[in-house]
Amino acid sequence: MAKTAEKTGQSPEVKHFSVFLENKVGALLEVVKLLSEHNVVVLALSILDSSESSIGRIVVSDPERVEMLFSEHDIPHSVCEVLVVEMSEGAGDLAKVLSALLMAEVNVFFSYPLLTRPRGRAVLAMHVDDMDCAGSVLRGQGFKTLSQADLSR
Repeated sequence: MAKTAEKTGQSPEVKHFSVFLENKVGALLEVVKLLSEHNVVVLALSILDSSESSIGRIVVSDPERVEMLFSEHDIPHSVCEVLVVEMSEGAGDLAKVLSALLMAEVNVFFSYPLLTRPRGRAVLAMHVDDMDCAGSVLRGQGFKTLSQADLSR
């Protein structure tokens, strides 16, 4: 049986990909189609745009397969961990999440919502400067942090 974050006390590991996209029509679609053809679901998406290129930030159902696909297809990308927190009260919990992180002096570098709603609840992915502290503080405030296994079901 896999250990959950709640049982280990550690922040769950969810891989986030930053994908370099040419600033052309259909660039994002090409990546999403490639993933879809290999039975990978994009669970979260955020786009950062500039005049010459874009960065697509994604969380996927099968990060190991995505790393392999991106390497095989020479798709420029980077990988980092994000903390995924479930908000049972939806948007109303955002201030509570951010207040808890502020009290712990944890910086949020970026965040975005997931496209899926595990257990029917709002979910937020966050890249923070201290994953273990953030996870511990949020769980201490009654929030559930989700692992890759929770998202990939």
